[in-house]
Amino acid sequence: MRLTTKGRFAVTAMVDLATREGDAPVTLAGISERQKISLSYLEQLFGKLRRHNIVESVRGPGGGYYLARSGAKISISDIIMAVDEPMDATNCEGKGDCVDGKPCSTHALWNGLNEVLHTYLSAVNLQQLVDKHLQDREKAETAPVTVRKRTAKSALATV
Repeated sequence: MRLTTKGRFAVTAMVDLATREGDAPVTLAGISERQKISLSYLEQLFGKLRRHNIVESVRGPGGGYYLARSGAKISISDIIMAVDEPMDATNCEGKGDCVDGKPCSTHALWNGLNEVLHTYLSAVNLQQLVDKHLQDREKAETAPVTVRKRTAKSALATV
């Protein structure tokens, strides 16, 4: 599988969008700032996501993007495939013509990995990632801060 920056950024941006979706559309400038992803790159990705009916856009002042359907109905594989990210571990694009028009000795292995990967990414939806992200963020915010008592001995050790 060649999951590159394009697929990772698309999923990250979609989690950001779904986390902040509410009364107003979410701006790409906001996603860009929060996720440290180039605005022009996001514009390209969201153009593809819009064409695949994963997001909808609102133009003009106060415009931005929102999900075209519930996050529970958007799989991670939907997002990755929408931005033209190849999910193929084979060298032959799954055709089986690796060596002289025939499958190579490891074709079945890589083809099987493709199937497992696609099945997994199809089973995980955007809402699951959002819920996990919010849960992790809440845990981090409520975690007790442990303060190590500094002794004279530990102070000397740092000198």
